[in-house]
Amino acid sequence: MSTTITSQPFNDQRPGTSGLRKRVRVFQQKHYLENFVQAMFDSVGDTQEQTLVIGGDGRFYNQTAIQTIVKMAAVNGFKRLIIGQHGLLSTPAASCVIRKYQAFGGVILSASHNPAGQEGDFGIKFNIRNGGPAPESITEAIYQNSQHISSYQILECADISLTEIGTQFLQDMQIDIIDPVADYAELMSDIFDFPAIRALLCNGRFQMRFDAMHAITGPYAKEILEKRLGAEAGTVINGVPQADFAGGHPDPNLTYAAELVEELFADIGPDFGAASDGDGDRNMILGHGIFVTPSDSLAILAANAELIPAYQKGLKGIARSMPTSQAADRVAQALNIPMHETPTGWKFFGNLLDADMVTICGEESFGTGSNHIREKDGLWAVLFWLNILAIRQQSVSEIVRQHWQKYGRNYYTRHDYEEIPIEIANQLMEGLQQQIPDLAGQSLNGHIVDYADNFSYHDPVDKSIAENQGIRIGFTDGCRIIFRLSGTGTQGATLRVYIEAIEDNPDNLFEDTQTRLKDLIEIADSLAKIKSLTGRNAPTVIT
Repeated sequence: MSTTITSQPFNDQRPGTSGLRKRVRVFQQKHYLENFVQAMFDSVGDTQEQTLVIGGDGRFYNQTAIQTIVKMAAVNGFKRLIIGQHGLLSTPAASCVIRKYQAFGGVILSASHNPAGQEGDFGIKFNIRNGGPAPESITEAIYQNSQHISSYQILECADISLTEIGTQFLQDMQIDIIDPVADYAELMSDIFDFPAIRALLCNGRFQMRFDAMHAITGPYAKEILEKRLGAEAGTVINGVPQADFAGGHPDPNLTYAAELVEELFADIGPDFGAASDGDGDRNMILGHGIFVTPSDSLAILAANAELIPAYQKGLKGIARSMPTSQAADRVAQALNIPMHETPTGWKFFGNLLDADMVTICGEESFGTGSNHIREKDGLWAVLFWLNILAIRQQSVSEIVRQHWQKYGRNYYTRHDYEEIPIEIANQLMEGLQQQIPDLAGQSLNGHIVDYADNFSYHDPVDKSIAENQGIRIGFTDGCRIIFRLSGTGTQGATLRVYIEAIEDNPDNLFEDTQTRLKDLIEIADSLAKIKSLTGRNAPTVIT
């Protein structure tokens, strides 16, 4: 029976760059999830007779939330639901399923790389018909509706079964429980040269390790790497998804994927290592004794795209987020194809991809992807690297070094200061904003400031404008320092500082990154007064 429940607005339901993320206990408040879901359904267009995809990364509260969404979808006009078995779908797989079945959209339940568990984080976002995150026009409408909501509709009924693959009905609404891996694995086999990768993984000499970090990509990696491509059992570690990600922080970086890093930097270790995050859309790439920065990875993938079956006809263009290093710009220039600089947030790539203006895109925050879906895709990047390794028959280190020798090197680092009190973070950014008009022409540690601004993006497709996307300080020698506050945390604010220096001298391509960037790091702290305002003597995470 359909029931209308009286409710009142919550004032904290504005979606961020990746939907609404809060502590689990916030979502567990009475009416909290239901209010947001109703506001979402009221904002995304006519839902009558439509197909909706639902799935998440398996974190705590995932299945509970799905049952609520199903019962609300039944009285909001949806004709069919497609749900991953056990409520599971990686974010890339959800985008794949939305596109394959031409669904109206999808509800993805994840807080990505944030910790999980009863005391951890939860998240919800809506992806539109193209498989990508909802644009700002929709997320703003969701927020506005959430602030004026007075009731929501829900079906009073027993929970559906999420365990058995097959079809069931809830009143007149069809619910298909699907294998969460199959459609995605099929897409990967269409993109990459699986026989070549299989030959690499089964040659008896090549060894790799994939760390699923107790999160969603475990089943995907086991099916594709071990079963379909023949990697030996145990190649995938931490491969069983757990509701609390085994108490870990599912962020694939040098700090939180310590087990993998230790193995790859041991005297005797695997040739190739990779990790993915909570919902499967991020990746970290390692070779034996070398970490490949996400910015370099994007550039190397683009430079080697002709080796991949799906991209042999060439790239239409490359896109990167503004804080991502300019390494890919060099490749675009060499290939004589367009380069697009966007704000942080995968949704900004969607218009470019839909307009066929770019083929490959990436962000420095360990996200890369292409026109095959409308989300970043961690396992896709891993398979891309394996395909390159299989064709070139070189080590990761050799490929990276040869890339630098051909294109030059962009020394690059990101310093994260997590859980800064919001008022302190805002004070720090405001102090930088006030300095912008006076910075051009100044000499800072021997670097002459060429420009300083707060980045604005003019979308070439829909002509929309996104302002205040991060403070940029560019120098006449090509170096850059960028400051922005991240929108993916749930406690306080995360200050991200991005530092980049360009090196073309072949004799200076192999220095330690933090040492090479020391003078720019000092400039960043001095300009922003990081230590004095935050009391932090060092970043929480350095990548």
